[in-house]
Amino acid sequence: MYRVPPPVSQDQSCESGDLMVYQNWKGSNIFALGGRLIFGPDVRSLFLTIFLIVAPVAVFCIFVARKLMDDFPNNYGITIMIVVIIFTVYDLVLLLFTSGRDPGIIPRNAHPPEPEGFDGSTEAGVGQTPQLRLPRIKEVEVNGMTVKVKYCDTCMLYRPPRCSHCSICNNCVERFDHHCPWVGQCIGLRNYRFFFMFVFSTTLLCVYIFAFCWVYIRKIMGSEESSVWKAMLKTPASIVLIVYTFISMWFVGGLTAFHLYLISTNQTTYENFRYRYDRRANPYNRGVVQNFMEIFCSSIPKSKNNFRAMVPRDPVLPTRGFMSPNMGKPVEDIEMGRKAVWGDMNSGLDLGEGQLNSTDRLNIKDGELGELSPELRTNVDESTDRIVGVHPRRSSWGRKSGSWDMSPEIMALSARGGESNRAGGSGSGSGNVKVEDYRHS
Repeated sequence: MYRVPPPVSQDQSCESGDLMVYQNWKGSNIFALGGRLIFGPDVRSLFLTIFLIVAPVAVFCIFVARKLMDDFPNNYGITIMIVVIIFTVYDLVLLLFTSGRDPGIIPRNAHPPEPEGFDGSTEAGVGQTPQLRLPRIKEVEVNGMTVKVKYCDTCMLYRPPRCSHCSICNNCVERFDHHCPWVGQCIGLRNYRFFFMFVFSTTLLCVYIFAFCWVYIRKIMGSEESSVWKAMLKTPASIVLIVYTFISMWFVGGLTAFHLYLISTNQTTYENFRYRYDRRANPYNRGVVQNFMEIFCSSIPKSKNNFRAMVPRDPVLPTRGFMSPNMGKPVEDIEMGRKAVWGDMNSGLDLGEGQLNSTDRLNIKDGELGELSPELRTNVDESTDRIVGVHPRRSSWGRKSGSWDMSPEIMALSARGGESNRAGGSGSGSGNVKVEDYRHS
């Protein structure tokens, strides 16, 4: 079972091409079998649900069904055990289809959507990024009725009608019904059918076990001609199963009845508790027959996520400075194009007096800087490659000539260096400073 790692930083996004989508998933889901199965973060509750189903069935097979096999002629008694085993397997398969598949997750956007009507010609001041605020709510028309859809700040998209963001799984889910802790998964467009069939089949399984426990008690009463209480004392396992299945039938049976009502009126659990369509018109209600056919006879849409696909290697490009509807500042510091680097900054700024461009610097021979006088050495700024003694009459971007004027101190120092060269001959190379004309690169 694979647990989702922490989100990959933007600096590492270019290396994410070696990962699959499920390994770089932003939600809180847990994956298994190499991304073939997707569960919610509370998947551990699924094992409790399986135990609550398998344990009473095992007790029934050992203490009730096995003894009923000999009480029916023509080996009809063996069908009691076969039916309960097949029904249990069927129930567990529906549970897996409910909890281990994509419930209808809508993929997140890498950046906020552009506002409607935006043509990219927004005017902004120099060095400023245009900031556009996305509307919080949009109105769409469904079956002739106006429905409001909201913007999701986490997924950076406008949720389709009947879609909601699950705070547990941290995903937007189509036709979101609810998050079921018993199956450890959201219930949505792609698994609601299996969820209802699972709840309904569990109800039938409880009824089956409950009924045959009473049949076994009746067999004991008939064979021993005893009262119901004495017969129940002879099979304590039947008593436990009767009490257990009776309580379970109230839970899963009541849930089945509630969802039958929701299906007949084409509502979700979320809509029923939040919007109360019984007080106003439901734009999705198309009649009882059509509502049932929509759930059980329509094709299940294909998942919008390919969890086993490779994540693209290309990093996500920065987007325009759109503002989230719920925030008073941009979602992130967004610039038009790439970030500025030092070379770009120098190309757009004038150098101040006494500063040289990184390409316009003094050519000082190796080993000669240490022989300079202390006065000159203190004027050399190693961190910014500047020499205070040299200054242009004009800025590097405004000068008309290609040469630089030198201060009197440097000219005097250069003259002294030339005289020492003539006095000491060509053999002595210490103290030489070569000053060249500077040309703009």
